[in-house]
Amino acid sequence: MPFAVAPDDVALYYEVHGGGERTLVLLAGQANTHHWWDSVRPDFDTFRTITMDWRGTGRSDKPDNDSYSTRGFAADVVTILDHAGAGMADVYGTSMGGRVAQWLAADHPERVGGLVLGCTSPGAPHGIERSEAVRRSLAQRDAAAARRALLELMYSPTWLTTHSGPYGTTGDPDMPEHARRRHLAASASHDSWAVLPSITAPTLVVHGTEDVFNPVANAPLLAGRIPGARLELISGARHAYFEEYRAVASPLVVGFLTAQPPTEVVG
Repeated sequence: MPFAVAPDDVALYYEVHGGGERTLVLLAGQANTHHWWDSVRPDFDTFRTITMDWRGTGRSDKPDNDSYSTRGFAADVVTILDHAGAGMADVYGTSMGGRVAQWLAADHPERVGGLVLGCTSPGAPHGIERSEAVRRSLAQRDAAAARRALLELMYSPTWLTTHSGPYGTTGDPDMPEHARRRHLAASASHDSWAVLPSITAPTLVVHGTEDVFNPVANAPLLAGRIPGARLELISGARHAYFEEYRAVASPLVVGFLTAQPPTEVVG
């Protein structure tokens, strides 16, 4: 099992799949593991894909300290790229992973080829926050009701009737409470607005039109702030557009990335 060790001695678990010469890093949402990508990862097997467990989740270490931030997570991705021997990679980040990807592209431009930002946000104070009604639905004391609310934010009711799970997008069930709190704080404190114009990687912004978990209004904000970014909205999709609408989303992402000049070849 491959582990990379960050400068603060935190062990970071990651997996490598696919046989392509180009490396593609797939970044999951808040409080989730590499399993976020399980159902769609094979769609990217023309790449050498890297998926990871954020610090605090899965098989990675779970320190109880102030090392959790979206910018810090980006540094963790660089640690994994170094360990995997990838000088440069294409990057596809969704939800909190998209927030991390923004920092990765801004702070480490030499490591990012093509950039895809899915169902994500520039963060407060410039981004559009979810409504109070959505927040209340997720904070219900009835755990079953709160889980159902989360599922309905991720997927359409029609899709849920034909897909009974398990779901890889609803959080790491074994995550300790301290790490869960720190992930929430890291995502909530994200603010990349000032650095977005410095991103030089060719960028695609993707969002579902029915996403209220991370409101779709964030997509044009990002696309308008990043030079030359392309915006694509997927009609009818909610937060987990990449899974429910994979027949649209995966070819869109692959087509965008492969149209870009090749990134550095591994080895």
